Amino acid sequence: MRGRRRLTSGRHLLPVLLAAVSLTVAGVSAVAFAQESSRPWSLRDLFAPRKPQRLLPRDPSPPAATPRPRKKSPAQRKSAEPRDERPEVAILPKQPDARTVLVVGDFIGSGLAEGLDMLFAAESGIRIADRSNGSSGFVREDHFDWPGEISAVVEAEKPAVAIVMIGANDRQPMRIGQTSATLRSDAWTREYSARAASFASALSGSGVPLIWVGAPPFKSPRSSSDMLALNEIYRRVAADVGAEFVDVWEGFVDENGAFSTTGADITGQTVRLRSGDGVNLTAAGKRKLAFYVEKMLKQRLGTGGASPGGAGVPVASAKPDRPAQTDRTLPIALDDPALDGGGELLGAAIVQSPARPSTGSVSTTATAPARVIGRADDFSWPPLAATAPASSPPATPDPASAKQGVGAAD
Repeated sequence: MRGRRRLTSGRHLLPVLLAAVSLTVAGVSAVAFAQESSRPWSLRDLFAPRKPQRLLPRDPSPPAATPRPRKKSPAQRKSAEPRDERPEVAILPKQPDARTVLVVGDFIGSGLAEGLDMLFAAESGIRIADRSNGSSGFVREDHFDWPGEISAVVEAEKPAVAIVMIGANDRQPMRIGQTSATLRSDAWTREYSARAASFASALSGSGVPLIWVGAPPFKSPRSSSDMLALNEIYRRVAADVGAEFVDVWEGFVDENGAFSTTGADITGQTVRLRSGDGVNLTAAGKRKLAFYVEKMLKQRLGTGGASPGGAGVPVASAKPDRPAQTDRTLPIALDDPALDGGGELLGAAIVQSPARPSTGSVSTTATAPARVIGRADDFSWPPLAATAPASSPPATPDPASAKQGVGAAD
């Protein structure tokens, strides 16, 4: 009985042992499968389980943390912007007796001088003298006194023409005696106009022709409003001394009159004219400034068309009654390219019709041409083309023969 009980208990333990062995084998296979390379599972894995791979020793050092990208400072973002590379222009050596074009003003005026350098790079007889001061203006006389210094600059350079472009640094309060005047107040405007007039008088008193270039718009609407007010002062001052005023405002705004970073260059292509700060100019913008001054400057130098005082070129009086006209690029009409009222293209020959011989009498009676059978204007019905030739007109009865036939019949 005891032996049977042991066999019975052994039967019950056998399935348990088999199950434990199966679980152990399955666990080992699972570990081996997990450690093996990523090979797709198949039925052969039931009979030939995958061999476990040798585990690599674990790196005790923790994984390096991925550095987070740091935000760039405004200076770094500004330096990361594409730089305005000045185009390579072959500047010819200037002659010893080359005429000098003097450019004075602030940093915008210095940009105009660079554009004029590119314009006259191939002209060995014209030299551009950039005597601008980047931080100067008419407000801070303690930094640079333009009315007091301009005579010495003219004496040193002996220019044929002087160009002024200033005002970008003058959007600030002005010290007048012991008081401070706010920007564009009545006291500020009076003192600023007086300083600009003193500068223009000292420059024009030397006998040098003066071209005053207005300021362009800025990105800030408030700054643009201030520059418009300054341009009106420059326009009046230039007119008082008989100088020319060049308005460049329209060349740096969009079709709605608002500030634009991009615009058409001198070739008509849309390019970037202003830098990211909305104040400075790119190389294309500087060249465009020179384009606005080019026509008037060449007239003063006598290299572009008629010189001042020549036929068809009006010369401003010493003190004109009204401000000088601004130098703008006129639109080109398709039906009148030369803007002279003509209706013919350039080079077209005028063909005159031959005169008719005079017969001494004028006929006032209009006669229709004879009808031709079969022609497009033959509206007879039924058509007569089948019975009569198209080339010969129908016969017209003679009145005399008609009367004789009537008499004979009678």
